[in-house]
Amino acid sequence: MAVRSRVKTLKIDGRDVSANEDETILEIARENNIFIPTLCQLDGLSVPGACRLCLVEIAGWKRLVPACATHVEEGMEVFTDTERLRDYRKMILELLFSEGNHVCAVCVSNGHCELQALAQRLGMDHVRYPNLQPVRMVDMTHERFVVDRNRCILCTRCVRVCDEIEGAHTWDVRGRGIDARVITDLATPWGDSTTCTSCGKCVNVCPVGALVEKGRPVGEMVKRREFLPYLFNMREVKSE
Repeated sequence: MAVRSRVKTLKIDGRDVSANEDETILEIARENNIFIPTLCQLDGLSVPGACRLCLVEIAGWKRLVPACATHVEEGMEVFTDTERLRDYRKMILELLFSEGNHVCAVCVSNGHCELQALAQRLGMDHVRYPNLQPVRMVDMTHERFVVDRNRCILCTRCVRVCDEIEGAHTWDVRGRGIDARVITDLATPWGDSTTCTSCGKCVNVCPVGALVEKGRPVGEMVKRREFLPYLFNMREVKSE
C-alpha cells in the first residue's frame, strides 16, 4: 500500500500555501505562479543546484538556500524577491556574461536564450566585471550539431539529459572552476563519438547558444523541449 505524503503549510512572500512534504520550494512556487529564476533546473532531469539563481531567504535561517533543492517544512516562511536576492541574482548573471563570450547580436540563439531573457527580466543592464574574453574550442565535427564552449554556462543540462533520458552518457564535465568544460567521450571530437546517438536532446535542452544545429542563422535557433516531460512521465509510469 502506497504511503501518502503529509501536507505541509507554509508562507511564500506572505501568501499561505500548502504542499506535500516531498515537494521543493521551487515546485510549490511555480504551482502558485510565484516567479523564481533558474538556469540549470529543468523538469524531468535531476537537480544539481548549480546555477544558484533560485536562492531564496527563509525566516530564521542564516544562509540563502536553493529553492530547487530545498524541501518544504511546516511553518516555513519563504521570501523570493528581496533586495538581497535581487543583488545576488544580478551578480550571478553578470559573472556568467563576463566569464563567457555572450555577444547576443551575433548569437544564433538571440531572442530564444534563457540567459538573455533572465538578464532582461531581472534588470541587468550592464556588467560590472571585466570580460575574461576566453578563447575556447568550437567543435563542428558532428554532421548535424555544433558545440561552442565560449557560450557554455556549465548548467550540465546536456550531461544529465544524455545520461538520464537518452542513456548514452556521451557528455561529461572535465576540469574545475574556470577551467571546467563540457566534453564528449573523454574529450574526443563530437563527430568521432562512438556513444552519441545524434538524438538532439542535448541541443534542445541547452539554455543558451552553446549547443546548436548547423546552418542556423542569427536569431533562428529555437529549442524544443516538449519531448522531455513526455519521456520523463513515460519512464515514471513504467517504473510503477
